[in-house]
Amino acid sequence: MKPLTPTDQLFLWLEKRQQPMHVGGLQLFSFPEGAPDDYVAQLADQLRTQHKVTKPFDQRLAYKLGQPMWVEDDHLDLEHHFRFEALPTPGRIRELLSFVSAEHSHLMDRERPMWEVHLIEGLKDRQFALYTKIHHSLVDGVSAMRMATRMLSEDPSEMGMPPIWALAPRQRSEQDHSSPSLWRSVAHLLGSSGKQLGTLPTVAKELLKTVNQARKDPAYDSIFHAPRSVLNQKITGSRRFAAQSYCLTRIKAVCEASGTTVNDVVTAMCASALRTYLMNQDALPAKPLIAFVPVSLHRDDSSDGNQVGVILANLHTDENDPSQRLMNIHHGMQEAKDRYRHMSSEEIINYTALTLAPAAFHLLTGMAPNWQTFNVVISNVPGPSSPRYWNGAKLEGMYPVSIDMDRLALNMTLTSYNGQVEFGLIGCRRTLPSLQRMLDYLEDGLMELETAYGL
Repeated sequence: MKPLTPTDQLFLWLEKRQQPMHVGGLQLFSFPEGAPDDYVAQLADQLRTQHKVTKPFDQRLAYKLGQPMWVEDDHLDLEHHFRFEALPTPGRIRELLSFVSAEHSHLMDRERPMWEVHLIEGLKDRQFALYTKIHHSLVDGVSAMRMATRMLSEDPSEMGMPPIWALAPRQRSEQDHSSPSLWRSVAHLLGSSGKQLGTLPTVAKELLKTVNQARKDPAYDSIFHAPRSVLNQKITGSRRFAAQSYCLTRIKAVCEASGTTVNDVVTAMCASALRTYLMNQDALPAKPLIAFVPVSLHRDDSSDGNQVGVILANLHTDENDPSQRLMNIHHGMQEAKDRYRHMSSEEIINYTALTLAPAAFHLLTGMAPNWQTFNVVISNVPGPSSPRYWNGAKLEGMYPVSIDMDRLALNMTLTSYNGQVEFGLIGCRRTLPSLQRMLDYLEDGLMELETAYGL
């Protein structure tokens, strides 16, 4: 038996019908060269024989003296966890995204290990897909991405590769609690942040600086008072998932022309898409939207500490000029990174937890609407930079599927893969109608920047 950490217990406590707390991923593959038409059915038969299930996929919840524990499931039913599905005709990406939207809306059975893998056939152009979901109490999104990547190979001729639930366990835990995310930061605030009392002097000093600057600078003040938005209503349990790939070369060309980073440009694309979407809904706030953005703080002369942090980024959705909006986002990001430079990793985590306190209270209770600290999550999870294969099938795209919460109806998560930036948007269907149009608005946002910089 292994007790759940306070952080992981929180994900169980937060879960309710309209608020499933699992993360997921969609992988799109092409058939191997020369594969028969029934290749996916043959693959399903092979996967059904993979009865050896490794951690954390063999763990289920149990309770001892009222406390949740992880225990090995001695009666694991692989047929429940691995499912072979077929899309309805005509087997377009639209049908695939509809399938993921529906499956991601469903809660998982807490009496069993909380994960599912769906092998999906029926796609056009000799393609198939894998949709995997796993409860956030079992693994976080970054760790899930690492496991999904570890399942793959750079060698298209390598065969006999196991599925994700049968991977050989690593020496260290798959969970990397230093990975920045909204859920880990809120959990840290409510769970263990009080243990690091030694960080309080630095954290208090930096927080005081931020508050003082907010009194002088209206743009800074918006970080503590994000506008009310349709993005921040109570949600239903029904989800819509939208996903698309964008060329990394185009994004890097904008970076070089503007002197900004990839994270700056994709954040500006999100800002443009949100601005257009909300304007078309006649729901764009007069004040700029604020995003929760995990960022890398790695310095070339440093191998440890100050590696990750969370920035509450002003998206400048009140700015008409796309190039000016990008530069404003860049300066805001840089200023936040500079604030973190001389802080230790633990100080950064606790500083983030304290600045998120109003957001956490509002997200969990809805009792502080005037303290809407941010409106949306924009998260960038690194992926493989070269082509990957699974038993000869080429990975064409990998799209993250994240979490929505009450008062946080949209999550924009993206990853990089083989010269592409893969966006996965998950939102409440009722709160955010026609969410799929935001994919076009992301493309429009990139084209605006290319035009502005003469590309």
